Amino acid sequence: MPANMTFDTLKAAVSSGEIDTVLTCIVDMQGRLMGKRFHAQHFIDSGYDETHCCNYLVATDIEMVTVQGYKATSWAAGYGDYVIKPDLATLRLVPWLPGTAMVMCDLLDHHTHDLVLHAPRSILKRQIARAEAMGFTPYMATELEFFLFQDSFDALFDRGYRGLQTLGRHNADYAIFATTKEEAVMRAIRNGLYGAGIPIENSKGEAEAGQEEINVKYSDALDTADMHSIVKNGIKEIAHAAGHAVTFMAKYDHARAGSSSHVHQSLWAGGKNAFHDPEAEHGMSALMRSYIAGQLAHARDLTLCLAPYVNSYKRFVVGMFAPTKAVWSLDNRTAGFRVCGEGTKGVRVECRIGGADLNPYLAMAALLAAGLDGIEKQMELEPAISGDIYQAGALREVPKTLGEAAALMQGSEMLRAAFGPDVVDHYHRAALWEIEEQNRVVTDWEVARGFERA
Repeated sequence: MPANMTFDTLKAAVSSGEIDTVLTCIVDMQGRLMGKRFHAQHFIDSGYDETHCCNYLVATDIEMVTVQGYKATSWAAGYGDYVIKPDLATLRLVPWLPGTAMVMCDLLDHHTHDLVLHAPRSILKRQIARAEAMGFTPYMATELEFFLFQDSFDALFDRGYRGLQTLGRHNADYAIFATTKEEAVMRAIRNGLYGAGIPIENSKGEAEAGQEEINVKYSDALDTADMHSIVKNGIKEIAHAAGHAVTFMAKYDHARAGSSSHVHQSLWAGGKNAFHDPEAEHGMSALMRSYIAGQLAHARDLTLCLAPYVNSYKRFVVGMFAPTKAVWSLDNRTAGFRVCGEGTKGVRVECRIGGADLNPYLAMAALLAAGLDGIEKQMELEPAISGDIYQAGALREVPKTLGEAAALMQGSEMLRAAFGPDVVDHYHRAALWEIEEQNRVVTDWEVARGFERA
């Protein structure tokens, strides 16, 4: 489902007074929307061509700290400009904001007008181009989980995020009556996003009290990544307008299940799913088997792109539906990689490692790079694992810490070849900063445990 506005329809909407604001949105290292709010008339007069931003927007941490140690940006280099280049094919309405449209944008070098290589959208676009050069169009979809809270963002901030109470009081996984209690918010989310040209399929209660899941129809990889970021931003804005907060943290409470973002993937050629071979075992083509083999071979190296924070690794807990082993299976939710649609035209691979905190562009780019490497090298797929994979013994494990994942990414020859060494080093530096900050900051948990006891 393409974005639901063209430049001509935007002009007409501005002329009629329907639209007065256009959001020009880039994606930062955390997968968040950043950019400017244009008066719509200025946008259609000249802003549609390009605008500018400080180049620190893809070199900050989650709290917008100007982290040092990046090759691309620093105080010494003066924090100059990048060009924000609107992708007019992504123009869409924002129904939950009055008189507003939005457009996704690329980041370009201010001097050369080349893509900024470490910008998340650029990273994914390069891997899509690689797949297309091989004759394939990557199609993907993401499932996104989050927690919905009774109180507002401001109220929770003002009391230090203590006394968190989810809107739902008990596990409402698939439950209709229980999710009816949350329907005022979730209906607004579904309808608002659909009105923005996002093909929402459904929402449901997830397997923890107050946890929700929203699903969007599959699309080409870049469109899916764009929609994923818009969905997260839209959910926050719609919940905020209703007086509620949400979180996409991978693990907001150690006693509760974490929130995931499963990524479904397939390659298409000639209008058909190239992963499907009706004559092959499980309907899986040789191409699909090599693609999965590549992802398994590089699974540990690409985990940083699926789990970017210290908190991300607290989600990998036995028995809470987050995988601890990077192996593949047939329709088994305890595996890191699950084959779905076995024997059908919709056969695909679902990566279950990523949390809801992932940056979709990095996650999809890394998974695609690994899969294409498997195809190029005609890798053989290892046997599927069945049963309770949590208890399956000595198998390929998901990295246990951010530090381990960062070291694996930095040393990955595959990712350095696919992304470029400067891009890998950029995101490695981001991970090291997260670790430094986590080690430096004294937490409420530490104070509560040690204040009178140490």
